[in-house]
Amino acid sequence: MNARAEAGEGARLLLVEDDPQLAGLLDELLTDEGYRVEVARDGQAGLHLGLCRRYDVIVIDRMLPAVEGLDLLRRLRGRGVVTPVLVLTARAAVADRVDGLDAGAEDYLTKPFDVTELLARLRALRRRHAEHADRVPVGAGSLDPGTRVVHPPGGAPVALSDRECALLHTLAVRPRQVFSRDDLLALVFDTAESPGVVDTYVHYLRRKLGQQVVRTVRGLGYQIGSA
Repeated sequence: MNARAEAGEGARLLLVEDDPQLAGLLDELLTDEGYRVEVARDGQAGLHLGLCRRYDVIVIDRMLPAVEGLDLLRRLRGRGVVTPVLVLTARAAVADRVDGLDAGAEDYLTKPFDVTELLARLRALRRRHAEHADRVPVGAGSLDPGTRVVHPPGGAPVALSDRECALLHTLAVRPRQVFSRDDLLALVFDTAESPGVVDTYVHYLRRKLGQQVVRTVRGLGYQIGSA
């Protein structure tokens, strides 16, 4: 299998890098490798994309404006995002690498770097993630966030849109938590949108998966129910 095929044609990659020249070079390189690349130029934009969209792998610089790279990584992990992350940075001290791995990164590569090594590390990340990726329980069924498919007990698989999957995943990874509309607006949608968009997508999930899949907690918000 050649490197391009192994990388996975169409795999989605989020690149969070504030250096315009390096971001442009990596965008071109990774696109040529077969990835569908989205670039965020600061940590806040990276956080928004990482929470709202599904990626197969994320590459994060450390020295970012708005939200520092490791802080971004911790926030993603704290919100249930399990996408494999490679930290790409000029900070090469052992303590820096330890900090990056402890923050939740699967790999850490220092600048300047060899392009073939970067590509090999990304392939390895995706292989390991695919081998260990688990479905998220949703009632008696499960959600496969990689394919955006819900597997209800005894029923046919149900395909979700990106936003439906992101909303259900956010609720499902913290089953005891009640999320307000504002919480879900910030985590899944765009804070510039009306809070009503949350109710709209809860309706979509209930229409596809049954009324009990998302529970309304009166006066507080929403919580995962059963499928």
